[in-house]
Amino acid sequence: MNKRLSAVLAVMLGMTNPLWAAPQSTLPTADLADSGTAPVHDVVRAFTQIAPPPGSMTLSGTRPDGQIEFGVRSDELVTQARLTLHYRPSPALTPTLSQLKIYLNDELVNLVTVTPDQSGQENTLDLDLDPRFISDFNRLRFELVGHYTSVCENPANSTIWLDISKASQLHLTLQKLALKNDLSHFPEPFLDPRDTQKLSLPMVFAGQPAIGQQRAAAVLASWFGVKAQWRGQSFPVLYNQLPAGQHAIVFATNAQRPDFLRDLPSVDKPTVRMVSQPGNPWQKMLLILGRDDNDLSTAVAGLVQGNLLLRGDSAIIESVDLLAPRQAYDAPNWVHTDRPTTFAELTQYENQLQSEGMQPAPVTLTLNLPPDLFLVRARGITMDVGWRYTSPLQNEGSRLAVHLNNQFMQDYPLSAKTDDSKQLLHIPLIQGLQDSNRQLTIPALRLGAVNQLRFNFDYANTFSGGTADGHCQTVTPVTNHVVIDPNSTIDFSGYRHYIEMPSLRSFANAGFPFSRFADLSQTQILVSAKPSPEQMSTLLTVMGNTGAQTGYPALRVELTDDGSKVKNSAHDLLVIGTLPPGLRDERQINVLIDATRTALNTPKRQSLLDDVSVSADERSVGGHTVISAQGPMAAVIGFQSPFDAQRSVVALMADSPQAWQMLDNALQDPRKRNAIYGSASIIRESGVNSLRVGDTWYVGYLPWWERVWHALATHPLLLGAFAVLVVVIFALLMWRVMRMVTRRRLGEDDHDD
Repeated sequence: MNKRLSAVLAVMLGMTNPLWAAPQSTLPTADLADSGTAPVHDVVRAFTQIAPPPGSMTLSGTRPDGQIEFGVRSDELVTQARLTLHYRPSPALTPTLSQLKIYLNDELVNLVTVTPDQSGQENTLDLDLDPRFISDFNRLRFELVGHYTSVCENPANSTIWLDISKASQLHLTLQKLALKNDLSHFPEPFLDPRDTQKLSLPMVFAGQPAIGQQRAAAVLASWFGVKAQWRGQSFPVLYNQLPAGQHAIVFATNAQRPDFLRDLPSVDKPTVRMVSQPGNPWQKMLLILGRDDNDLSTAVAGLVQGNLLLRGDSAIIESVDLLAPRQAYDAPNWVHTDRPTTFAELTQYENQLQSEGMQPAPVTLTLNLPPDLFLVRARGITMDVGWRYTSPLQNEGSRLAVHLNNQFMQDYPLSAKTDDSKQLLHIPLIQGLQDSNRQLTIPALRLGAVNQLRFNFDYANTFSGGTADGHCQTVTPVTNHVVIDPNSTIDFSGYRHYIEMPSLRSFANAGFPFSRFADLSQTQILVSAKPSPEQMSTLLTVMGNTGAQTGYPALRVELTDDGSKVKNSAHDLLVIGTLPPGLRDERQINVLIDATRTALNTPKRQSLLDDVSVSADERSVGGHTVISAQGPMAAVIGFQSPFDAQRSVVALMADSPQAWQMLDNALQDPRKRNAIYGSASIIRESGVNSLRVGDTWYVGYLPWWERVWHALATHPLLLGAFAVLVVVIFALLMWRVMRMVTRRRLGEDDHDD
C-alpha cells in the first residue's frame, strides 16, 4: 500500500501511529498520544525551483512531453496539493482536437482541451491534486496532443507548440510526522535525500566554541556537504538556543553544554545521540557529546566514517583510526587524472546515459576537473565513445552532435550501419584541429573546474506530405531510443598541474588550492578564538562547499586560533576574520577591512569581464584608496604565502555581522559565487565586484622548456622576436658550416695540386 495513502487512512481512522502499514524504508514514528496536534505548514514550489532551467518548458510536436519532479520528506505528509498552471497554446492548434494531458506519477489527473478563446492567449488552470497519489519521489508530467489540420499533418510542424510558464507553481500543505529516535536512518531527518531544496541545518553550541569544537563542526559540515551534493547547503549557528521549526545538531561536553541540556547525564566516551527537542516531538536534535573537545572530534570522525554502523537512539564511538591518507587530486567527485575515466563513473543517477522520444532529450554528463590541470599545449582530450540508437527511417539529415560547455564540437551521421557506432573523438582545445576523419575549424574551447558534455541525437523529419496522385502519405511517429555506452572513456591522464595564482574563481568553484588533497590534509584554517555566530556560519559554509565539490569530508584539516602558529607554515592557509600581523603585507594585500575603515588597491586597467589575459603592467597597482564609511562590506582576497612560494592564502573578511551574512550568502548563491574571481572580490549590498590587481605567481610544476614555451605563447611579440632570433642563429650556423665545408674543399684542391 502506498505510504501516503496508508498515512491518510490512519489519520482518518484516529490511529495514533500515522505510519500504520508503512513500508520498512520509512522512518518509524513515536507514540503521538500525548504530543498534541501535528504542526501543519504550507509551501510553494515555483517551477523555477523544480523545473529544468530556466523554469519554463515548451511542448512541441516532436517533443510533446515535459515534466517536473519533487520530493516529500520522510517526516512530512502531504494533506493537500494544488497545481497553478500558466500556459499559452499556439494559435495554430485546432480546438477540441488539441489537448494537454497532466499526469501525476503516471496517473492521469486532468485533461485540458484547447478551446478557440485559449489559442495564443495566456491561460491559468488551478488543479487540486489527490494527495493519495503523492509519494516520496514524484513526477508531474505534461503531454501535448497537438493538431493543426485534419489531413496531411506533419508532427514536426513548427506551429505545434504549447508553452508552460515559469510562473506556474505547486502548492503543498504538509503535516509533520513525529519520528522515533533511530540512528539507523541517519542522516535522516537532518538531511533527507527526498528533499531537493537547499539543505539548511542549524548547529548549536553552548557559547562561543573553542578551537576543538570549531574543528569538529567544520568536519561535520564538510560531510553534510558531501551528502547534499548539488542541493547546496547552509549552516546557521546558534549559541545556547534551538532553532524554531528545524532539526538541529548540538555540540556539548560535560563541562560546557546549552541550558536545555543541563539535566542530560554526563558521558564517559564520545557519544552520538538522537533525541526530540524539549517540548517538541516533531523536531529532532543530533547530540554530539563528549568529556571534552577531543571527544567531540572523535565522535564526529566516527559519525563520518562509521555511519553505516549506527542504530538505536544512541551510539558510543569506541575508537576511530584514519588509516589511508588521500593522495593529491584523487577527490571522488573529480575526473581521474592518472587513468582514463569511464562514463559509468561520471553518472549521477540511474539511466542518465539513456534517452527516448521522437526527438530524444540530450544526454549530459558533468566533468569536474582539478582547476590547475595544464591544458594550454594540449591538442585535444581523447574520448573513446560508443553509442547505440534506433536506426532512422532515412539516413540523410540524422546526426549525433557533441557539445562541450554549450559549444559545438563535432557531429556524426546516424545511419543503419553498425560499423559506425564506435568512433574516436577529440575535444578540441585549439583552432584548426585536425582529427583522423576530416579537417575541422572549431572555435577554441575553455575547460573549467565544472564542465558539461552533451550528446544531442537529432533525427530528421520523415514526413513526405502528399503524393503525385494527390493522396496523403503519412508516417506514424515512432519512439527513438539512444544510449551512450557506459564503458566509454575520457582520458585526462598525462597532463601536468600548473596554474597562475591568485585564482579566486578556483577557490569559489572548486575549493582550490585547499581541495588539492580531498581530506584537506595540507590546509590550515586560522579562525577567531571567540567567533561570532556569523563567522562560524561562514566557516561551515566554506567547509560544506568544499565537501560538495570534492565528495570527501575534511577529516585531516587543521584549525588554529593563534596567528603566530601560521608562521613558517608549509600549508595552504584559509583565514576567517582578521589577518594576523605576519600576513599584513600591504604590497600583496589588495583589500584590508578594519571596522568602518577600508583600504583598496586598484589596477591600472580593469576589464569589464573576467579577462585572464590581462598583462602584468595592466594589473599592476595604479592607485591606493582608504575610505571610512558606514554600511556592511565583506571581501575575499588571495595572495602568495610569505612562508612558501608554492602555497597560497585566501582570506575572508567582513566589518560587521550583517557583512558576514552577506559573505555567507555570496558563497552559497551560485550566481554570486560565479562573480568571485581574480585576486580580490568586494561584497556589498549591491552585489559582488572582483578585481585582478597585483603580482601573480605559479603553483605546480612544468619543465623549464615548457615554461619558456608557455611564456612565449602568451606574448605574441616576444614569440615573434624569438622566432626571428632563432632564424638568425640558424642562418649563422648554416653559414659557418657552409664556410667550413668550402674551406675544406679548397684545402683538398690545393693539396691535389
